[in-house]
Amino acid sequence: MTYLELVNDVLVRLREATVSTVSETSYSTLIGKFVNDAKRQIEDAFAWNVLGTTITLSTTSGTYSYALTGAGQKFQVLDVLNVTSNIRMKNIDFATMNRYQNFSTPVNGIPAYYAFDGIDGSYDTKVTLYPRPDGVYSIPFSLTVPQATLSSDSTIVKVPDVLVSQNAYARALVERGEDGGLSSSEAYLLYRSMLSDYIALEGTRYPENQEFVAV
Repeated sequence: MTYLELVNDVLVRLREATVSTVSETSYSTLIGKFVNDAKRQIEDAFAWNVLGTTITLSTTSGTYSYALTGAGQKFQVLDVLNVTSNIRMKNIDFATMNRYQNFSTPVNGIPAYYAFDGIDGSYDTKVTLYPRPDGVYSIPFSLTVPQATLSSDSTIVKVPDVLVSQNAYARALVERGEDGGLSSSEAYLLYRSMLSDYIALEGTRYPENQEFVAV
């Protein structure tokens, strides 16, 4: 579903008139906020394959700090490889990396470790490599990255739209304080059941992504 279709789906469930654009009324705008809140909660619940992306670093000799351009800050790491050297990169904590880089003469060689280290001017996460690259290495980061906040009526939501709609509907029921159909608690219980079903189905296709957070 598109952003507008999701808003209208929730409005119909609430027995409200549909709109031609999300910002048409103050109430449809509020429902739009609930849709985005629901989307973010669902994205956080699981490493959805549809959100998967690969950001590849191409190193320069002597340069050990890089930005994961386009990753933002709220992503999940699936795998990191140094494909030039055919090794899997190991994630270490910032404190350990800081000691490697500063307590002795840093080693130049084949990058085998990485640590996250703040953000750049575009608010993308930065990563530090060790040993410091002694040449050009290709290091793809396989990530799941949340979809940007929905703002255009025609943007299609990536995570399962039925989950977004059900979650947003439950949020709207809480805000209205009414139980004309399902109660807000019943709506949330239905959402959680649907979420579990969708994650179970996704897990059969992508077993490496089976861990999720119940929300």
